[in-house]
Amino acid sequence: MNRVPPNTSMETAKQQFLKEFGESYGYPNAPKNIDDIRATEFKRLDGNVYLDHAGATLYSELQMEAIFKDLTTTVYGNPRILDSQSSSSLATSDVLEDARNQVLKICNASPKEYKCIFTSGATAALKLVGEAFPWSSQSTFIYALNEGAAALAIDFREATKSDTCRSTRSSIKVFQHPLQKRSEARVLDEEPTGHTYNLFAFPSECNFSGVRFNLDLIDIIKEDSERILEGARHCRGCWMVLLDAAKGCSTDPPDLSKYKADFVVISFYKLFGYPTGLGALIVRNEAAKLLKKTYFSGGTVAASIADMDFVKRREGIEESFEDGTLSFLNIASIRYGLDIINTLSTLAISRHTSSLARYTRNMLLALRHADGEEVCKIYGLDYLKASYSGLGSVVSFNLKRSDGSWIGYREVEKLASLSGIQLRTGCFCNPGACSKYLGLSHSDLLSNIEAGHVCWDDYDISNGKPTGAVRVSFGYMSTFEDAWKFMNFIVSSFVLLPTDTRHLNPLRSGSIQPAMEGLLYDREWLLKSINGEILTQKKVPEMYYIDTKIDLKLGILHVESPRCKEKLLIELESDFFPAVEEINVHAQRYEVLGYDNKIDTWFSNAVGRPCYLLRSSSRNGICLNKTKSMGRCRDVNTRLNFVNEAQLLLVSEESISNLNHKLNSSRQEGSVGLRMQVDAMRFRPNLVVSGGEPYAEDGWSSLKIGGNHFMGKILFGILLRYEHDNEGGEEMSSWLQVGQEVYPDQVLMLFDL
Repeated sequence: MNRVPPNTSMETAKQQFLKEFGESYGYPNAPKNIDDIRATEFKRLDGNVYLDHAGATLYSELQMEAIFKDLTTTVYGNPRILDSQSSSSLATSDVLEDARNQVLKICNASPKEYKCIFTSGATAALKLVGEAFPWSSQSTFIYALNEGAAALAIDFREATKSDTCRSTRSSIKVFQHPLQKRSEARVLDEEPTGHTYNLFAFPSECNFSGVRFNLDLIDIIKEDSERILEGARHCRGCWMVLLDAAKGCSTDPPDLSKYKADFVVISFYKLFGYPTGLGALIVRNEAAKLLKKTYFSGGTVAASIADMDFVKRREGIEESFEDGTLSFLNIASIRYGLDIINTLSTLAISRHTSSLARYTRNMLLALRHADGEEVCKIYGLDYLKASYSGLGSVVSFNLKRSDGSWIGYREVEKLASLSGIQLRTGCFCNPGACSKYLGLSHSDLLSNIEAGHVCWDDYDISNGKPTGAVRVSFGYMSTFEDAWKFMNFIVSSFVLLPTDTRHLNPLRSGSIQPAMEGLLYDREWLLKSINGEILTQKKVPEMYYIDTKIDLKLGILHVESPRCKEKLLIELESDFFPAVEEINVHAQRYEVLGYDNKIDTWFSNAVGRPCYLLRSSSRNGICLNKTKSMGRCRDVNTRLNFVNEAQLLLVSEESISNLNHKLNSSRQEGSVGLRMQVDAMRFRPNLVVSGGEPYAEDGWSSLKIGGNHFMGKILFGILLRYEHDNEGGEEMSSWLQVGQEVYPDQVLMLFDL
């Protein structure tokens, strides 16, 4: 499939899409097609593009109406009151039993062979298995490390001819990573002398890449483990298999009548959006008998004596593992989500979402910059081998500029959000797959961690490599229009076209760079509420009315507000106290200074709520964000202020003028009201330039003002990071003054500051 040019209409693009994917797209055999579903059940999207269904899919509005009607017309009593014969409790018990059967039906699991245990989510289901599994010092799995057992990570590769000759059953071959043991194995007196039980866990679909695993692995591991695991001494004994279907179950549930997994975990909000906080463990009866549960609570106990060590547990598998009162109202609600799945059919949902994912992959792979360089690297395409069964509804990728450098995933996410597109970035709580697909070695990972990188921060490029990826994922209600708008966003924002002189942030350096010096005293203070929340103007509009002015000669910060009668005067170098606490702002750790009650009271009155003023202590040379192994700052020249992206925001008057023109030209003819006019100060810039073409700053990777050098990063306007270096190495003035000339990218264009 060729790339659809950015000026192609949506209608033309959709016709081309339907020629290739029309048989799979849109539920032609269901009561409603996809367009009807979106128009009647997801009106709240209203032009927004939601592409994070692997994180959480969306609930239907009709689904919620049915749930609300049920809960407001039916009396559901506590089903755990076992001695109660009330109709409300009995009715709830019937609903729970029906819900269990419906959950088993999703995975084609016989109630005679499997049981459904409700949990607070997929993670809780995994935790239940991990804590109750019959581990011994000879067992193998990562959860048992504290028991002296071993952990073994494996990867898949193509089998050789000699491998397949040894076993005609499968060509699956595994590659073993080094065996991990937290402590030396020791045989305890109470350990059984019979079977050693091991646990093999894998996902039905990788939530990082969308790769679907071949479920033949279940039988192969259970019946032929010594061959596939090459007879490792820590891998002998009875193998049981846990299948994580939290993601895969939403589009391709496992068939447990064919693939006899011992444990399967699912999450309902990933299936149909609501309820959250509810999952299930589907457990094989024979496997459930081996689980060793130590904790017990009211709902799991048939009898107990308060003043002696005696307890008799309930015999039913479900009751013995479901602690306390179940979330029975949420469980009663899942039937309406399951109705959607059953009406559309899991096969049709799988085909529908896969068609959109395939279209998106094809479009991304076809993208080229004007010089012919590839735009996109998609993860998972190189792993479609015997151990995998294809790609699901997830597309995970990173973007490149025409010079081959990576575009940070946070930059993509922020621009997507501004365009009304919701997607996910980072490692998606999957560090193993993340490091595998991104090619991050152990030394890379440890270096990033020592530099202060955590999975939720904005450090998306480290030492020239991405630390995460961009992920889009489709759900049963996703449409072609969603995929098309996403692709149009990618092309218009990141692809250098032959007729386009703009390109997005061709930043050459990709290493982690902490915040460097900005304007003197800029963003050194913040307000914090008494409950620990950092206050911003978005949360507290009253902050807008606080005016500040610094007298450099006297070293005084002047602060005033219409809410306060007196102006506040703060001495810059003496009014604060020694460091009082550490706080986290924008995924950075800061040591901060406090002020006396008089100053805190003034700001509390100014914003209308109790708060206190804090100042970054980095001005006094206190080293922050130290690495544990090296005991030093990431950058000894860094002066850390409360910044998240960069120290300076630059906008151009021409871009603001063009924006105003577009805002007013988009107004309907004949509309009544004042013309829309956005002032440059609306963006709270530090620098305003004039003299260039609209949005020329989008193409500036670096610039020089006077003798000061800056690196650029785009959102609206351009975020500037101050660079200490200058061309000749001579001492230059660090003052920025009105009227200074701006030299973007060292080209012969002059702009006025």
